[in-house]
Amino acid sequence: MNLVIVRGGGDIASGIIYRLYKAGFKILVLEIEKPLSIRRTVSFSEAVYEGEVEIEGVKGILINNLDNIWEVMEEGNIPIYIDPKGESIDILKPMAVVDSILAKKNLGTHRKMAPITIGIGPGFEATVDVDLVVESQRGHNLGKVIEKGFAAEDTGIPGATLGYREERVLRAKGDGIFKANYKIGDRVKKGDVIGTVGDVEIVAEIDGIIRGILKEGLYVKNGLKIGDIDPRGDVENVFTISDKARAVGGGVLEGILYLKQREGVGYVK
Repeated sequence: MNLVIVRGGGDIASGIIYRLYKAGFKILVLEIEKPLSIRRTVSFSEAVYEGEVEIEGVKGILINNLDNIWEVMEEGNIPIYIDPKGESIDILKPMAVVDSILAKKNLGTHRKMAPITIGIGPGFEATVDVDLVVESQRGHNLGKVIEKGFAAEDTGIPGATLGYREERVLRAKGDGIFKANYKIGDRVKKGDVIGTVGDVEIVAEIDGIIRGILKEGLYVKNGLKIGDIDPRGDVENVFTISDKARAVGGGVLEGILYLKQREGVGYVK
């Protein structure tokens, strides 16, 4: 079976998951107990909180037992399973493992996990940690399949939207429980109090639409990204997979098909 296990279910990972699913692969998504996804309307990780989520017609369903994955797949859906250490990988022996946690470092994925292993963004070295790396930084090489070496280092600078970079990003100012005053898709003005972390207010620096916001009630650390304002004002963008996620997903699809035809479906490294 063409089973692909994807570690992480955030918005970039969900672009990968969506494209692989549409290409006919069977997908299992592994997540942590309390995902910190921001673009929750287009993140399969949201199933951890809601039980299920639908993204552009594709449904992800939380499962509590690995025995249930085949039933969920047979119904045409994508199972989401809480397994932060990836222990199920050794049990299921997938054709491919894709690490799309986007932690900017490798949290344990290695080439012996599956015949095909792919890492997304910084933290992986192709041919050492994983077979291939896919570039996740916006720009000329976004979505590029890297056969040897690394993706670009994380700059820590958000991508520009209508000229806005850091201004569009909402960050925690202190440690504490996050409380939201707005939901994804709401229009906000500069100066609006988007939410609080503890007793500290998080204030919008620009006008726009809430493109993503953290799940309310989670404990966060100072500096953590908890939201994103889109100054373009197009509500549809909020509820669809981004160009960046689709590009990275295309790179992963290319990488899997490339190694399959080069080495054979069940090759062992």
